Amino acid sequence: MSQIAGNLEPYLVLSGMLFAIGSFGFLARRNAITMLMSIELMLNAVNINLMAFSDYLDGQLIRGQVFAIFVITVAAAEAAVGLAILLSLYRNRETVDMERFNLLRW
Repeated sequence: MSQIAGNLEPYLVLSGMLFAIGSFGFLARRNAITMLMSIELMLNAVNINLMAFSDYLDGQLIRGQVFAIFVITVAAAEAAVGLAILLSLYRNRETVDMERFNLLRW
């Protein structure tokens, strides 16, 4: 048994708080960069859950760590693509406020 196996609750509380902060930041803010950072917070909360449950359920196997690496890879790709899109939108509209983007309207 590992050290996390007895103390799963603090990791779940931390993960829940990070996910709540991320979802609040995504829903409450209209700045696109803040929204991207909030998505990253939510993905990091998922990573904490994956690592904690992996160590809690099967301490010798590394299934949760492998999934966490995949989530980190997807998060890095999301950040790169998201920032590239935001940079393009900023060059055209000179703002990153989500309320002012009306590219699909006539």
